[in-house]
Amino acid sequence: MHIGLDFDNTIVSYDALFHKVALEGGWITPAVPVSKVSVRDHLRALGKEPVWTEMQGYVYGARMDEAAAYVGVVECLVWAKRQGIPVSIVSHKTHTPFLGKQYDLHAAARHWISLFLTEAAEPLVAPERVYFEPTKEAKVQRIADIGCTVYVDDLPEILLAPGFPKVAAQILFDPDNHHQVQELPRAMHWADVLGRLEAQWRATL
Repeated sequence: MHIGLDFDNTIVSYDALFHKVALEGGWITPAVPVSKVSVRDHLRALGKEPVWTEMQGYVYGARMDEAAAYVGVVECLVWAKRQGIPVSIVSHKTHTPFLGKQYDLHAAARHWISLFLTEAAEPLVAPERVYFEPTKEAKVQRIADIGCTVYVDDLPEILLAPGFPKVAAQILFDPDNHHQVQELPRAMHWADVLGRLEAQWRATL
């Protein structure tokens, strides 16, 4: 068994941070719900797509260390470590933002992983098992190349991509119930993810 995990919006929750940064910038009022999608939709409705794009680079770069892991992520990784199951992070992430200051987004994400995905100061995901790919196609190919047998992502289009490895079990992480995709097992909490991973692991024994 080899567990593959997406990074943004699967391991990391940005809801509170995007809301905080948007408030700081004066782009929203407190009435906007505390969610990344709500902030995005509000800015787009005002015709401020460039503001949204630049904000993403700022959050994923300069403010990355303020983002939170979803509840249950660390516990799930600890479980995998106890069972000796390899875990890889495979994410579609550009090296620098499309607009604004050119932060090193890969370095910021790796630093976040070193801070928050640990147990007793030891990494729960080995640095050499963290992959940031420039395109979605390269991401899907990497999942196939490293032999993930289970993969967790918040985007159905990744899990249903034509090149997605046929042997992998897909889990759609959808905490806000954004997607209704009948052909994918869906988890709304990381406790759900852990339950599905445990079932997959037991099936291999």
